[in-house]
Amino acid sequence: MFIIRKPTDIKSSEITPKDVYLNRRQFMRELAAVAAVGVAAALWPEVSRAGQKFHNLRKGPFATDEKLTPFADVTSYNNFYEFGTDKRDPSQHAQNFRTFPWSVAIEGEVEKPAVYQMEDLLKHQTLEERIYRLRCVEAWSMVVPWVGFPLRDVIKRAQPTSRAKFVEFTTLHDPAQMPGQRPGLLGAGLDWPYVEGLRMDEAMHPLAILAVGLYGEVLPNQNGAPLRLVVPWKYGFKSIKSIVKIRLVEKQPPTTWGKANAREYGFYSNVNPAVDHPRWSQASERRLGEDTLFSPKRKTLPFNGYAEQVASLYAGMDLRKFF
Repeated sequence: MFIIRKPTDIKSSEITPKDVYLNRRQFMRELAAVAAVGVAAALWPEVSRAGQKFHNLRKGPFATDEKLTPFADVTSYNNFYEFGTDKRDPSQHAQNFRTFPWSVAIEGEVEKPAVYQMEDLLKHQTLEERIYRLRCVEAWSMVVPWVGFPLRDVIKRAQPTSRAKFVEFTTLHDPAQMPGQRPGLLGAGLDWPYVEGLRMDEAMHPLAILAVGLYGEVLPNQNGAPLRLVVPWKYGFKSIKSIVKIRLVEKQPPTTWGKANAREYGFYSNVNPAVDHPRWSQASERRLGEDTLFSPKRKTLPFNGYAEQVASLYAGMDLRKFF
């Protein structure tokens, strides 16, 4: 029940001073802002567990209509060397990997460097489902409905300087949680932490995304939770997982596989069936889930079938030299 009092009934001592009133309004605005962050923080843990469903996903552009690779194959047969070198290792050794809380640093040649918690990073994003082909150098491929958002959104948010020519990505270095980073049977002998890179125009291309899920669900640990790169016209080892740092730099960054074996793993890593891997042909591929003894192999497409969208990025380049 509200009691309306006439101005003549109110004592001067009961009138709220103007500065107090204005401060109170500022306090309420700040409280609302804190509450909004709190809601975002509350939502991310709720959906940060593998198997949790995303809602209201927008269908992304460039989707293929090819048959999807079975969920069981996508989540049990993959490369994630931080958890072992065998393709079954990640699903076995990443189950207790902690992905909350998680922060991502955006730094280097930017006007607005920042460290974002995952909930802050996602707060202004509309998540999309994008069905992309993924091609691996071992002559196998898959079709996955990824959930994510354009990488360029994060880059624009940081406001790159004119010196930003490349984007360097770094994964988490935590041998206590990641047995593949320790010396021993599971270790790959790589120079940890894992580092990958893109040229700036590649990173800004609308096909390149940061993924947080697949099949409408939160990304499983073994597939790169909570945040991974997906660049569908490149080979799978460009898909760095569990990202903790994105750094914009002036010079081409040295990458983990480039340092380990530059002869086999070039910086650009574009799918090029005319350039064989030193140990196997890249002219054909076998689709995961269809790899029975008598299943025919598929012809590998230039740029993994995305030539119409990305070939212009490499006009005039010798793609045998810059592989």
